[in-house]
Amino acid sequence: MELLSAQNLSHSFDYTIYEGLNLTLNAGEKIAIIGVSGSGKSTILNNLSTMLKPTSGVVNILASRDIYALRAQELLRIRRYELGIIFQAHYLFRGFDVRENLELASIMSNQPIDMELLERFEIAHTLKQQIGELSGGQQQRLSIARVLSKKPKIIFADEPTGNLDSQTAHKVMECVFEYVRAQNAGIIIATHDTHIAQMCDRIYTLANHRLVQV
Repeated sequence: MELLSAQNLSHSFDYTIYEGLNLTLNAGEKIAIIGVSGSGKSTILNNLSTMLKPTSGVVNILASRDIYALRAQELLRIRRYELGIIFQAHYLFRGFDVRENLELASIMSNQPIDMELLERFEIAHTLKQQIGELSGGQQQRLSIARVLSKKPKIIFADEPTGNLDSQTAHKVMECVFEYVRAQNAGIIIATHDTHIAQMCDRIYTLANHRLVQV
């Protein structure tokens, strides 16, 4: 089952980031886009995840028509229920404790808090703690757990393990990939971590403004 297809995408700011991008994501599939910082990996994720309209081209998600031709209400529904976005920054709500951050995601997606996942991420004991009391690694794990608790069909992850040590990063990504398998979901990851990339089914890099499989 095809979850996402991008056809002939291009994006430019003052210069060309990429052009002629074609990509598909199938159910159960894991795709990595690798490259150095500033190479355009995040721009691709933003184009594919409804966050940034490409200069040209078409993005279809879950058999919808071009997402950038949808009405705002329908696009919001897709973001809310079908997509999960893991950013480099955790974007947790300061002033709220861990449970309240999770409850917000639960209310928005109509999904219960996944305590088993919190146990696996080793943050279940932090439920009553304020966000500012957590370490950077705990905040990132909470951010990822909050996204997975939505039960998204497609996950976009931008350097999801940048704040984690290599051992914790590997454990966390194993959980994420297990979720993809169990839910027949799909994930596209932008990363410079070759170990994480090698855990994926396909690996791409940006070269000469083109997305090239490696």
